[in-house]
Amino acid sequence: MVETDADAWPAAIFSVIKAYDVGQVAYVPDAGHTALIDACIADPTIEAVSLTTEEEGVALLGGAWLGGQRGVLLMQSSGLGNCMNMLSLAKTCRFPLPMLITMRGQWGEFNPWQVPVGQATADMLRLAGSLVFEVDRAPDIADTTDTTLKMAYEGPAMTAMLIGQQLIGTKSFGR
Repeated sequence: MVETDADAWPAAIFSVIKAYDVGQVAYVPDAGHTALIDACIADPTIEAVSLTTEEEGVALLGGAWLGGQRGVLLMQSSGLGNCMNMLSLAKTCRFPLPMLITMRGQWGEFNPWQVPVGQATADMLRLAGSLVFEVDRAPDIADTTDTTLKMAYEGPAMTAMLIGQQLIGTKSFGR
């Protein structure tokens, strides 16, 4: 199999995560983040924590920050609805919360249940007080990841990078 730019984006994100000395990565298993999650699990300097639900990651990363570690939350856009109330913790306590979100409900989505939250994700995050950066092209992924982490850790701020479905590819069942 030939590696394409679209296949390389998880490695680009991982390189930026390493450059920022991220010590904890919280995630709910997600096909879009599989390569990135696997890289984090394999790295002995990163504590990769599998979550039951996305909102657990907000509290986990708040605790990581208080303990002197940087963290990143990985999730799919459909999981954003699970953690909307918990985002107030990051906003009120002013700790950095960088979220790397693989999108559903966009480009070529086959599942109509994914469309409402997928189309509202950026607006929901902005209304919750997050800075939002969208990326749809593999050549832009490293710079967008860098901006997302820099603004989170130096703010500190709640930030979200939305990794577009056009970049990660669409799922299809039965075709």
